[in-house]
Amino acid sequence: MEPHNPSSQRVVLVTGPSGAGRSTAINTLEDLGFEAIDNIPLSLIPRLLDGATRLAQPLALGIDARNRDFSVEGLLELQAILSTQSEMQCELLYLDCLPDILSRRYSETRRRHPLAPDESPADGIAREMALLEDVRARSDILIDTSELTIHDLRSEIENWFSDATGQGMAISIHSFSYKRGLPQGLDMAFDCRFLRNPHWEPELRPFTGLDGQVSQYVAADKRYDAFVKHIMGLLGVVLPGCLEEGKAHFSIGFGCTGGKHRSVALTEAVAAALAKNSWRVSIRHRELERQGVRLAPKAAPETEREASE
Repeated sequence: MEPHNPSSQRVVLVTGPSGAGRSTAINTLEDLGFEAIDNIPLSLIPRLLDGATRLAQPLALGIDARNRDFSVEGLLELQAILSTQSEMQCELLYLDCLPDILSRRYSETRRRHPLAPDESPADGIAREMALLEDVRARSDILIDTSELTIHDLRSEIENWFSDATGQGMAISIHSFSYKRGLPQGLDMAFDCRFLRNPHWEPELRPFTGLDGQVSQYVAADKRYDAFVKHIMGLLGVVLPGCLEEGKAHFSIGFGCTGGKHRSVALTEAVAAALAKNSWRVSIRHRELERQGVRLAPKAAPETEREASE
């Protein structure tokens, strides 16, 4: 495990739709040295984390929408409270999966869906995913398990939470739209709105920063190279310092007006540069997620992605 500040309690809240792999994630975290508790009621978590019972080892808490006192508002409020406490290091891990894959898993196991015991599993899956939509959007780490075997998921969890690779800090880079505000939990945010906007080019507007013609257009701005150079210089100072302090996760955001072009292109470029320097990097394009653009679930050679196609 990566080193922890003795006065800091690391807490990972693990949730997601039923059948997406929460139990596998909890078991893997337990194998990595976390104190793991699954299906814990939200009302018990504050008492577990109070000063009198604070644990020395990191804590993984599985949170299930089936629990009698579960509410989206309660979970997000708990995440917000823990994230503001200096003695806490809180991360919300969301296990996601495509609805048709979840339906197939329920069909193979012949289980009833907990939110639709007298209906088809598809009804329960749709109900649960709608319920958890805001939780998914607020997650710090999102892993799509649609194309992952149990062994693949274990490896993904180990990659995020183990220092077996010698790199003890995971970096996530998010693109976002300023119209929706900054994503919660960012350690650092960069505004890309000063760069020229592909939105105003009719032939580029339908595409995203993932497309070569858009990323090339953004990179052709005369201010682009200096911007990226300064960002990489700053991160070259900040990231090693955070690693030395035992920080487990560092989150960077790139924002533009619509979250579709400039911020996406910058996120991709900086993630690739950091990965080239041997940092462990994942990518999340929040506005593209909202628009239904789902990227490949398997990790690219240089980076890991937090959305799937």
